[in-house]
Amino acid sequence: MKIVIIDYGAGNIQSIQFAIKRLGFEAILSKNPIEIQQADKVIFPGVGEASSAMKMLVESGLDQLIPTLTQPVLGICLGMQLMCNSSEEGNTKGLGIFDVNVVKFSSAVKVPQMGWNTIYNLKSKLFENIEENEFMYLVHSFYVPNSDLAIANTNYELEYASALQNNNFYGVQFHPEKSGKWGEKIVDNFLNL
Repeated sequence: MKIVIIDYGAGNIQSIQFAIKRLGFEAILSKNPIEIQQADKVIFPGVGEASSAMKMLVESGLDQLIPTLTQPVLGICLGMQLMCNSSEEGNTKGLGIFDVNVVKFSSAVKVPQMGWNTIYNLKSKLFENIEENEFMYLVHSFYVPNSDLAIANTNYELEYASALQNNNFYGVQFHPEKSGKWGEKIVDNFLNL
């Protein structure tokens, strides 16, 4: 199986590579459009700030490529947020894969939400053999409101979408690669889609 992690300068790539290696696979890091198109599975990571990450995608032409992919694609954290229509962070236009907008938590709660929180209302093969209310690791100041694209929810100030799906595109707000054995199981489920 050919697994490609999209390399656009905004990602916590090593921990994702290690998680995939522990599952018995190798993932290559690439920004080459042909290599990305030929992959069986594509992971779109992201750590950092939305507008500068989007700028890097535009400069490399990956903003045009990613929405056209037909194999399973998993966006992680900022990766998932960039797959939405827009983000309030840096007033950023996204890739429009998920027809939702990313908004900021209010000042009523500590931002970023950092640490462990539960996921529930699990609705996808991505969560096969994962129990409701399992804990995942999150670090984020912006969130995706609940919608019919939500395949998991988390509550922090309010109930929001902690995972999304639109056809072959999946997104998780949490970091499965840092979420222990259950996070690793989600990565394994993605590789087995």
